[in-house]
Amino acid sequence: MSGGRPPAEDTGVATDADADRTPVEGADVCVIGAGPAGALVADRLAAAGREVVVLEAGPRFDPVDRLARQERAIRPAYDRPDVWDGDPERDAHSASGERFYPLNHARVKGVGGSTLHWQGMVMRLHEDDFNSASARGVGVDWPLDYEDLRPYYAAAERELGVAGADTPFGPPREEPHPMPPFPPSYSDGLFAEACDELGIAMHPVPNARNSEAYDGRSACVGYGTCQPVCPAGAKYDATVHVERAAERGATVIDRAPVRYLEHGADRVEAAVYATPDGEHRQEADAFVLACGGVETPRLLLLSASDRYPDGLANSSGLVGRFFMDHLFAGVGGRLDEPTRQNHVGFLTSESHQFYDDADAEVGPFKLEFFNYAGPSPVELALTGDDWGDALLDRLRDEYGTHVAVGALVEQLPREDSYVALDPERTDDRGDPVPDVHWTVGERARRTIERANEVQAEILGELGAEITWQVGPEDTGPAYHHMGTTRMGTDPAESVVGPDLRAHDLENLWVASSSVFPTGGAMNPTLTIAALALKCADAVEAAL
Repeated sequence: MSGGRPPAEDTGVATDADADRTPVEGADVCVIGAGPAGALVADRLAAAGREVVVLEAGPRFDPVDRLARQERAIRPAYDRPDVWDGDPERDAHSASGERFYPLNHARVKGVGGSTLHWQGMVMRLHEDDFNSASARGVGVDWPLDYEDLRPYYAAAERELGVAGADTPFGPPREEPHPMPPFPPSYSDGLFAEACDELGIAMHPVPNARNSEAYDGRSACVGYGTCQPVCPAGAKYDATVHVERAAERGATVIDRAPVRYLEHGADRVEAAVYATPDGEHRQEADAFVLACGGVETPRLLLLSASDRYPDGLANSSGLVGRFFMDHLFAGVGGRLDEPTRQNHVGFLTSESHQFYDDADAEVGPFKLEFFNYAGPSPVELALTGDDWGDALLDRLRDEYGTHVAVGALVEQLPREDSYVALDPERTDDRGDPVPDVHWTVGERARRTIERANEVQAEILGELGAEITWQVGPEDTGPAYHHMGTTRMGTDPAESVVGPDLRAHDLENLWVASSSVFPTGGAMNPTLTIAALALKCADAVEAAL
């Protein structure tokens, strides 16, 4: 390593208002964003002996505070962003699409990023997801296929720690998951009886949480508050690799939002970032954007110049375009018997049986069998004015008989679904906020209808009284931001190449779900992690 400065005590992560947030001299790589992608890139390059600096917009959260955050999470007075100290001015955004996009409901700015409050499901994309245009007749093909990413998927599963098992529907694997799957829950057994009658196969959910002690972290102890906080550390979050990178010599600077990238004709020269004590310039030989599907295009657009008047790396005009998310479909109801919901805070069973039936008319979707339908005893106890026997009667009446089946549905990439800069609204630094223009599309609506049909059949076979349905008209997002700096081989039709390097700049890479050309219907984090490891290899080869 060259240059740099000694890391802070223990971890090298600046956490307090008086910490040294000045630039690192002689940096080989500047990684922007300390979520799962940035953490994995930083760790891999630090392990290779590179001088790495990570700039993170939000704070470093003290792990000692997680029990307090858990208590905050279960109290109805606190909204979800409150658990991880969301800031309305810092995190301001707009939503100008046909549907309001609630961006701040499910994002965390801070070291660890969205993995601090994610559910932890980690699936590989199916083979046809990489070849949507060829196999399904819609969307586009990726510039790489499943076999290209397969070794990185395996490496990502080892890095995150995944508990899972082979399924009859997934793509081919080269080795078992690092840990055995979690056993089916009580309600999974109820669903299994109905699904057997309908010929629907259930199988374990691959989870990035420890079913047994792994990588120095304990097995899951069942707090049940996985979203939005795991106090035990059994669920993976990106602080694991942030701390590891710091131990290997990387410098991680928190509360350092990057305002724009200084650049020449074909190279990024510095990241200009704000801190509590002023503004700084971080120079480096290579830069990796790992800010997610919204903040990555926003930063590129904020970096417009005479050379790039429409935004950095945007000669194609596609930075911010093709914003995608996964859509939710669900059906729920009540059974006249105990279902033991809310004993498990995450999903243990799912079905990919219908996934590869996708074509141009109906997209892929996966079914999810809920373990947390209906109110929990804590939620009931902390709402209303009942006490004593009245509260016990309410608990007996309202708790433990709910069931629900959810689904994730693919949204196709569309140019009229995008992230742009709001010309009128600014954040706490005076920079234009992101404007999310979200458009769903008719194929997604048809897919939601199909998922609802299957879900209603399952609940009907169970004998449940259906009390609610989320369908095409009231669907919501899964908060999986994808597609806004798409990957491809043609610079006129994409932002980055298959090596994740920007077409327009020789020393800028993007490690993010923003590079996904299509989204499939699988939770994206394992693919993000696999691409991050691939990106790290590409950066190391170029240095």
